[in-house]
Amino acid sequence: MVGGDHLGVSANEIERRLLELGIVEGASVQILHEGPIGRDPIAVRVNGTTIALRRREAMAIMVGEHDRAAKTVP
Repeated sequence: MVGGDHLGVSANEIERRLLELGIVEGASVQILHEGPIGRDPIAVRVNGTTIALRRREAMAIMVGEHDRAAKTVP
């Protein structure tokens, strides 16, 4: 869940946009590139799909470490 407003865009609108792009709990997110001016936009890979995000959208994403060992089948 996204909290507060980010540069005039409501938290609900940002959350809706991120969900539409496939950024959901458990999604694999990798930063590929940051733009040259103000580091905007940011190119990210989400579960194998490359998308561009504005920095204000990217700031709304909570990221944690992925434990690959937990997914390993003996």
